[in-house]
Amino acid sequence: MKYTVLFLMMFNFWSAQGQVQNGAFNLTLKTLLSHNVPEVSVPEAIKMKDVIFLDAREEAEYKVSHLAAAVFVGYEKFKLENVSRLEKNSKIIVYCSVGYRSEKIAEKMKAAGFSNVSNLYGGIFEWVNQENPVVDTDGQETKNVHAYNKTWGVWLNKGNKVYDSK
Repeated sequence: MKYTVLFLMMFNFWSAQGQVQNGAFNLTLKTLLSHNVPEVSVPEAIKMKDVIFLDAREEAEYKVSHLAAAVFVGYEKFKLENVSRLEKNSKIIVYCSVGYRSEKIAEKMKAAGFSNVSNLYGGIFEWVNQENPVVDTDGQETKNVHAYNKTWGVWLNKGNKVYDSK
């Protein structure tokens, strides 16, 4: 009985810690993002059919891992010409680490006439935190995720954090 009570107390503590961190992450995103483009949650994105995922991180991040079938478009060197082959009414979800850079790319795309573009809320971090797979450049499933930097990497709770070796 004593061990059962101890286990339940520890389980409640760990659950509360996760809820606090999840709440803090959502609060961070609420203030970080401008919310000027539609946002799609990870569960919503998984259910969607015929969607094109665009990765708005930098190439080094993309090479570590990305969503399967995602198309690299980058952030710093993003050009609208790189997405000009896509139809303006294509169902597009842009993602990055947490959603800030992808929101900026989605805003540019909407301004250029893309009518069905959304931002993946919480980005690849939320994707992995909800235990969805990512792949490396060979298309092989991996647990490695580029964590952007140590400040933002605190929001990546699952997988193996990888940082640039600068």
